[in-house]
Amino acid sequence: MKHYSLLFVGLLLFSTTTPAFEKASPDQMAEVQYRQQQVVPYSLDQTLQTFSKTVHGGVQHVIAKSPNNTQEIKSIQAHLQKIADEFRKGDFSITERMHGPDMPGLAQLKKAEPDDIKFEYKSLANGGQIHYSTEYPQYVQALHEWFDAQMSEHGNVTVPEHSKHHETPAE
Repeated sequence: MKHYSLLFVGLLLFSTTTPAFEKASPDQMAEVQYRQQQVVPYSLDQTLQTFSKTVHGGVQHVIAKSPNNTQEIKSIQAHLQKIADEFRKGDFSITERMHGPDMPGLAQLKKAEPDDIKFEYKSLANGGQIHYSTEYPQYVQALHEWFDAQMSEHGNVTVPEHSKHHETPAE
């Protein structure tokens, strides 16, 4: 009986500390999409974007819906390379332009020193990805809050073949 009460308390504690992921309102999502189209060089209706949290941060994928659309793929790759470089320098201005300065996690990310968080860009055959990782718990938390806000305001589609790019959640 003692084990059941401990299990119940543990489940209750876990359920109250897990942050709820809520989708933004349609108006808010439309506003973010409008601002996003002003700063990205590719067509949002020709691409898919997803954010996946991992133990040490997360992975952002942007891919072209058509694998033959080389123009979009090159635009995606150039853009993701650029923002990974900016993030490494602590420049999150593109995120602020799309989501505002009060975006969850953003203030903490801006406090990081240059080597506290890794922003690793990788080209993919149909687009690109940025792998965000850190060993510092406060920055893992900030990245997860930032990813939750991204998913809320952009939506989070399922990207075909997504799991092949990172095999375990710990990556």
